[in-house]
Amino acid sequence: MRWKLVLASTTMLFVELALIRWAGANVVHLSYFSNFILLGSFLGIGIGFLIPAARGQWLKRWTPVPLALLVVLVREYPVQVRQSSAEVIYFTAVKTTGLPEWVTLPAIFLLTALIMAGIGKITADLFRQLPSLDAYRYDLLGSITGSVSFAVLSWLRAPSVVWGVLAAVALLILGGRRNTLWYGIPLVAMVAALFLETATAGISWSPYYKIEVKAAPSATRTWYISANGVPHQSTAPLAVLMRENSPYRKAYDQTPGNPHKRVLVIGAGNGNDVAVALAHGAERVDAVEIDPRLQEIGAQRHPARPYDDPRVHVHIDDGRAFLERTDAKYDLVVLALPDSLTLVSGASNLRLESYLFTRQAFEAARDHLAPHGAFAMYNYYRKDWLVDRFAGSLEDVYGHAPCMTTFKKNAAVLVSGMTTADQSCEKTWQASGAVPAAATDDHPFPYLLHRNIPTLYLGALGAILLVALLSVRLAGVRIRRTLRYADMFLLGAAFMLLETKNVIGFALYFGTTWLVNALVFFGVLLAVLAALEVRRRLRRVNQTLLQLLLFASLAVAWLVPADAVLSLPFAGRLAAAIALAFTPIFCANLIFSDRLASASDPTSAFGANLLGAMTGGALEYLALVTGYQALLLVVAALYLGAFAVMRFAGRGPGVQAPRMPGETATVNTR
Repeated sequence: MRWKLVLASTTMLFVELALIRWAGANVVHLSYFSNFILLGSFLGIGIGFLIPAARGQWLKRWTPVPLALLVVLVREYPVQVRQSSAEVIYFTAVKTTGLPEWVTLPAIFLLTALIMAGIGKITADLFRQLPSLDAYRYDLLGSITGSVSFAVLSWLRAPSVVWGVLAAVALLILGGRRNTLWYGIPLVAMVAALFLETATAGISWSPYYKIEVKAAPSATRTWYISANGVPHQSTAPLAVLMRENSPYRKAYDQTPGNPHKRVLVIGAGNGNDVAVALAHGAERVDAVEIDPRLQEIGAQRHPARPYDDPRVHVHIDDGRAFLERTDAKYDLVVLALPDSLTLVSGASNLRLESYLFTRQAFEAARDHLAPHGAFAMYNYYRKDWLVDRFAGSLEDVYGHAPCMTTFKKNAAVLVSGMTTADQSCEKTWQASGAVPAAATDDHPFPYLLHRNIPTLYLGALGAILLVALLSVRLAGVRIRRTLRYADMFLLGAAFMLLETKNVIGFALYFGTTWLVNALVFFGVLLAVLAALEVRRRLRRVNQTLLQLLLFASLAVAWLVPADAVLSLPFAGRLAAAIALAFTPIFCANLIFSDRLASASDPTSAFGANLLGAMTGGALEYLALVTGYQALLLVVAALYLGAFAVMRFAGRGPGVQAPRMPGETATVNTR
């Protein structure tokens, strides 16, 4: 029974992570709403846990059907979402294809909720057969296994059919022999659809994207590279890159007195900028690229073969993290078309490149320039105010306006020398209007014009919460009975926000790479498991002391600025980040484990906690207004509310002895 609970929990988290990656790769820009999938997952799992044991067996029987429907729907009707609002925090030049977004996005959300409700129901029925803390322990072990398994597959760059086969095998085992045929037909259909995707010529997977490479039928380009269905990069012959009006050479043309001997290229990608740096006589080029597959394509297919040159040193890393770690000085630092097309994780609105465009990042680049050095950045910015934001930030950092060159399709190149004598401008930047405030490490949303929550997101979140209420009711869950676990609901919302804040913090301190994200998620689960194991071994728990320790650790995390942590050497930064992130997580989960042990219906309590986590995922959008540090105040308010409910209901601050295997759960009151 225990191994089956571990398998069910493993499958639950594995399928959730796979859906976030795969749906975002096939429904263009759904990756910018990746917590859309996350919220649907929490809704489904929460409902699966809240449905009484004797009911909802149809959910278990039908589990593979919505999974197959989702995969086939997305494969047959891949969607590119059009969004022209000036409020939205991303931009796109692609047109809508496939079904309208008002059909596809709700369908994906509801199918995700159904899939996870079925797996959640399987897990919940196994959860009920063990004492609460034992069940929670094996559930956590399964979550750790699921997260590690998916991280390993990401590292191996396994194609989607491998994800599908593993999920199908796990579901067949969980469904049992009686459901072999019923499960087998839809699972075979799902795997077949994923096999067709994998067998498509030119398709491969990186830890971040589904990548498609096609030969270019043009003399100016040799290969086109798409990421998650969006034209992303293209390789070009050196003669094309070096044309007189090419944006690739503007950084060199506008710094004629610069020796260009040491060059740092952030966002090296397929190697176009590296080839141009070598052509200008660079003696050393540090090429930083976050995606190993994109760099590998450049090494294999770029006509100039820049990565074969011994002067080039490749760093598969986040650009901001590289700047924070290196002591090197450069004649030229180039921010070369960084545009990630995806988010750091499924629980936040932070893009992979967001920390490259903050004021602190521009300062870090300046600090790595040699005397008379220069900084250059270029992209297809598409909005005049976005160019003004970046150019205004450079003016503040360097003390003078940068050179600005514009091209068709709203492309712009900005070049800042250490002094005005270190740059030679055909045109100096002048603001087109009011200059927007700079993005910062605390508010890393360069593509958001104002500090607000765009109406697009408000409408979507409102609809999601309404659907959640209706779904809980239609599933036969008695909301009044669930209200007795209002404290568990608040604990779930607070913990989800706390986890998100920590993922964001580690992304700033150590990079937005998939590996950092996976290690943080793994660390959170280990901290939760450690808290549970401590709770299992304690006969008495002083809730008042734990609550005071939790609020104290939150206060310390709020008071310590990110700049102070970034200023530490790597070992000290790691120690500080771990202490600031995992101390409140450990305290919070000691409290949660104690509360779960005292619940008369632990499975329903766990379900209420999961619905709270969904609400916490929605509250993460507050960071668009407040910044991420202020989320700790929201976390503290949610925990305060949970503890007030505990006290009002007579459940805290209490003392609870752990139950031994076979004992029934009882509510302890003081």
